Amino acid sequence: MKMEDIEDLLVGNGSGSPPGFRLPLNAVGVNLKKNKNKPARQLSETPISSKIPGTQSDSEYMAGQLSSFGYSLSDSPEEADLWLINTCTVKSPSQSAMDTLISKGKSAKKPLVVAGCVPQGSRNVKELDGVSIVGVQQIDRVVEVVEETLKGHEVRLLNRKTLPALDLPKVRKNKFVEILPINVGCLGACTYCKTKHARGHLGSYTVDSLAGRVKTVIDDGVKEIWLSSEDTGAYGRDIGVNLPILLNAIVAELPSDASTMLRIGMTNPPFILEHLKEIAEILRHPCVYSFLHVPVQSGSDAILTAMNREYTVNEFRTVVDTLTELVPGIQIATDIICGFPGETDIDFSQTVSLIKAYKFAQVHISQFYPRPGTPAARMKKVPSNIVKQRSRELTSVFEAFTPYNGMEGRVERIWITDIATDGIHLVGHTKAYVQVLIVAQESMLGTSAIVKITSVGRWSVFGEVIETVNQINHKSKSVEKMLGEEKCSPCSDSCACSREAEPCACGPESCGGQSASKQSDVFQNDVHLEDQNRRTLVGWLLRKRKIQAQKMVENNGIASGSQKKQQEWAKAAPGEWGVVDRAVLGGLIVSIFSTVALLIHLGFKTMSSK
Repeated sequence: MKMEDIEDLLVGNGSGSPPGFRLPLNAVGVNLKKNKNKPARQLSETPISSKIPGTQSDSEYMAGQLSSFGYSLSDSPEEADLWLINTCTVKSPSQSAMDTLISKGKSAKKPLVVAGCVPQGSRNVKELDGVSIVGVQQIDRVVEVVEETLKGHEVRLLNRKTLPALDLPKVRKNKFVEILPINVGCLGACTYCKTKHARGHLGSYTVDSLAGRVKTVIDDGVKEIWLSSEDTGAYGRDIGVNLPILLNAIVAELPSDASTMLRIGMTNPPFILEHLKEIAEILRHPCVYSFLHVPVQSGSDAILTAMNREYTVNEFRTVVDTLTELVPGIQIATDIICGFPGETDIDFSQTVSLIKAYKFAQVHISQFYPRPGTPAARMKKVPSNIVKQRSRELTSVFEAFTPYNGMEGRVERIWITDIATDGIHLVGHTKAYVQVLIVAQESMLGTSAIVKITSVGRWSVFGEVIETVNQINHKSKSVEKMLGEEKCSPCSDSCACSREAEPCACGPESCGGQSASKQSDVFQNDVHLEDQNRRTLVGWLLRKRKIQAQKMVENNGIASGSQKKQQEWAKAAPGEWGVVDRAVLGGLIVSIFSTVALLIHLGFKTMSSK
């Protein structure tokens, strides 16, 4: 069976395309259930475009269910017994790609199943005649549809009032990345989009179910969690909660060493305005990427009104300005539609001015395409030659920006989760989600490292690994439970911890530069409590002296010296006892002897009385 995916895409691995935008996705394939009397049936995996890597949650869930029933992925469409096509209805090119694939499948006499937004929102289009359909809220029944289609039956499952379970079997395109849907549908009614018609009104998963899913995928070894939604900012408005409540619950489940990072999905301006300070606090958290995708679509209020976007340009500016001020180094991505019906030269010039003012590192520029059945399709169109001209002009303006200039020589912590399309570099991201390409062994996938930026490009930067982030202080759950220690990061504004701090979870720059990172490594690797079992009061005093030694290192500037000197100081410092320490230890010894003497006296007295 061949599984083509034309769903929304989160991209950015060396392709030159920024992450977080809606684009056609590559094809995915699954093998059908094995039959004892027949060879294994197959689904193929054939990319629509090799330049567009990525995955989407619905596709992963469907592939997972098919896999759990004995089906698996395949690379050959010709050998497939059935093709499954997952679609997006945001723009016309997605439906055009679907039409092409359906045509090819019918010509090859392949059974076809079409899933996603297009059949949900346009179930009566002629291209869907004779093919089976799975609606956006019926993906948990994809196995039934596939099996019935293979029997020659046409199946259509479109109506449902409950959300699919979050714990359905899943096959991740990237085993280190979990794409987690937090809700379906949206509250908007943009005049150019059919998503609302296809996905329906907002339906949010509960906070507890999402936090539980996060805990599960972390245990599975996931290193990045991408929240996915038609509009992340609208989350919870149907169930009496909001996005900050959800994000705080998810962050509480993330490991304190920042070995697993969270990336917040796309949010429209209206639903984030009232939560800007709370969102900013979360984006500053060491375990959350300082990155947000906020589409503006146009720099003209008149066009935003025609689009029914429910915000003004000034409100969008407020979002960007506030987050930029409160979240150091944040990257904000945005979207622009060129040539929306009624757009004048003045409207377009306002859009250009907005993009020039902010010099966004990532802008997805698209031309307007009328979607059948939408209000915008009935509006007077801008001539296509003018639309193309404006798109080229804005692209030229955007590509002239050099957002990463000045990063050369900087030391950053990155999280490495993918292989670049050139097959040579590994792909990592900084805390601000800047893409970093490094030459390293594939064994580094799923790890974090400290790198030095060696050069910059238009879409990404290049770095060399200085050292991997040491996980020696990451205790097992059983040890944490035994010791009763809370996980804590000294870089988190929300963390108040009286115990000795765990290693800093944010990048070296935000924690005082490279010297702070090296200092942390020294004290975790070479001064990490000679014996983990020393939990007596004397052991506590030894631990106390080590903390004091670390403070002396900071105060006397030793952290900027060589590692050898740091280690020598760290090992020597605990032996230097102060007057108070000696007095406390002496008091403890006297108390112990007094207690023993008293017990002996009472024992003799009891024996004599008998």
